[in-house]
Amino acid sequence: MIEVLVSTLLISVGLVGVVSLQARAVQISVSAEDQLRASLLANELAAQMWTARTITLPSAVTDAWVARVADTTAAGLPNGLGTVAVSGGTARITVAWRPVTAPATQARHQFVTDVTLP
Repeated sequence: MIEVLVSTLLISVGLVGVVSLQARAVQISVSAEDQLRASLLANELAAQMWTARTITLPSAVTDAWVARVADTTAAGLPNGLGTVAVSGGTARITVAWRPVTAPATQARHQFVTDVTLP
């Protein structure tokens, strides 16, 4: 009888460990997906700059991009915020987001890239 109780306890502890590992793996996967989307969104705007051969795009283009970053239904990010700052000959593209499960007090994650055209 004691052997059955001990084996049940060991199996229970093992199952709890497996479930916690699975939950952590899903969390890491979602975080990696958000990082990938942030880099793709920044690359999208950088490609438009390269195509136009200027780092100062029309405001309609940047406004549409900022709206897309915040729109989760159009491959945007949760609580997404996109900014473009032009200084000298360099444009700094910043994509920031906060995961849905994160508290509002948590700092945003961000992806930053600089674009300089020759």
